[in-house]
Amino acid sequence: MIVLGIDPGIAITGYGVITSRGDRIAAVDYGCLQTTAGTPSWLRLKTIHDGVLRLVEAYSPDAIAVEKLFFCRNTTTAMAVGEARGAALVAAAGSGGLVREFTPMQVKQAVTGYGKADKRQVQLMVKTLLGLREAPSPDDVADALAIAIACAHTMETASRIDLAVPPGAVIPP
Repeated sequence: MIVLGIDPGIAITGYGVITSRGDRIAAVDYGCLQTTAGTPSWLRLKTIHDGVLRLVEAYSPDAIAVEKLFFCRNTTTAMAVGEARGAALVAAAGSGGLVREFTPMQVKQAVTGYGKADKRQVQLMVKTLLGLREAPSPDDVADALAIAIACAHTMETASRIDLAVPPGAVIPP
């Protein structure tokens, strides 16, 4: 399975592409889509949208995972990040693949085992889990890979549950 993780931001949108087979995961590609301050916001959003589309075309992911905007003290920043997230989600929705969303706490829990882990802990676990030489940088890239890992783990667990349930079995709510 190929998973594209996206950590949306108006200045930097991190992305990470991983493969997952059973309990084995590996990095395929990672980096960031950058926009320039002072550029009209609609052009910045188009850059993000088009960049995500290029990634989808290049890797044909089975799933695209995008971080949910969870909390932000600065409303101006929250709006810009929300718009960037929207641009990424629209591009992802057109892919025909599965689109999943994860809160930062869900991602941290899946990658480090602790939902309140700090940025450095996430970077180091991403490095360890993917067998990378160095921790991915900037944070947005490490976060995107972590989002992809969280998605892969979630989907792997779901497939194991599906396999454990016999066809026609009634599962209580």
